[in-house]
Amino acid sequence: MKLKFYCPWWGSEHLCWDDFLSAVKQAGYDGIEYAIANDSSRAKLEGVWEKLEQYGLEAIPQHYGTYDADFAKHFDTYAAWLELVKPLPAPKIDSQTGKDFFSFEQNKQLVDLAVAHTQSSGVDVFHETHRNKFAFAAHITKEYLQKIPYLKLTLDASHWVNVAESYLDDQPEAMALAISRTEHIHARVGYPEGPQVPDPRVPEWQEAVEKHLAWWDKVVARKRAEKATSFTITPEFGPYPYMVSLPFTRQPITSQWEVNKYMMDMLRERYQDVRVATSSRSASEIIEG
Repeated sequence: MKLKFYCPWWGSEHLCWDDFLSAVKQAGYDGIEYAIANDSSRAKLEGVWEKLEQYGLEAIPQHYGTYDADFAKHFDTYAAWLELVKPLPAPKIDSQTGKDFFSFEQNKQLVDLAVAHTQSSGVDVFHETHRNKFAFAAHITKEYLQKIPYLKLTLDASHWVNVAESYLDDQPEAMALAISRTEHIHARVGYPEGPQVPDPRVPEWQEAVEKHLAWWDKVVARKRAEKATSFTITPEFGPYPYMVSLPFTRQPITSQWEVNKYMMDMLRERYQDVRVATSSRSASEIIEG
């Protein structure tokens, strides 16, 4: 099974597309995960996809920005976003879907809207386990998974750890069900008081890292048992305010780019999909400015 890694656009928005995609390519990623605003123009997106083709990279569109509290407006805005990205070639879509305060039936309507998109476009939509969205907590998502057999997830367990203020050891059934329905991973590491440890490379955060690795191991093992040809992972450590910063200056205490590349390299080695990539030195220089 081929592992495919995607670099988040989140945190690199200050770069021009050529600099960003050049750095992504040099670092050894297979593509990018592109958080697309609801008001993006079709022309802009087509231009980005032309750039991606030039660099031999893919893109996973990410939906994040539908915040309307009025459900009817929310539904229409989400439908418009799906229509916006419909012509774009993509291996899958990651969707931060719905709201935590919408009813089950309302959020299910949004899931079903995504299913209709898949049926008409051929691109699967996977729903991210994210705070503020319908899948904001392990126990709540468990109910959705039980009642909607076709619901598939992007697993970002860092949010659930934060919401539950625990490593979810007391929710094994919810975690097992989520793992069985995961089709994409956001490889960020959370801890009980936050959705992102300051640095996954240092000893004091290894308990959190090992907890997440245990979940990811099970997802990868399941996909291999299913004889999947590929599986996708986005290392998704974020910038400020996810990244801890120094007081007054807001200078990050470590490099988002280097942490995400570390996660990719570590997971490639762990899952024996080691690839010789171009040195990331020049890529890091581009990203860090």
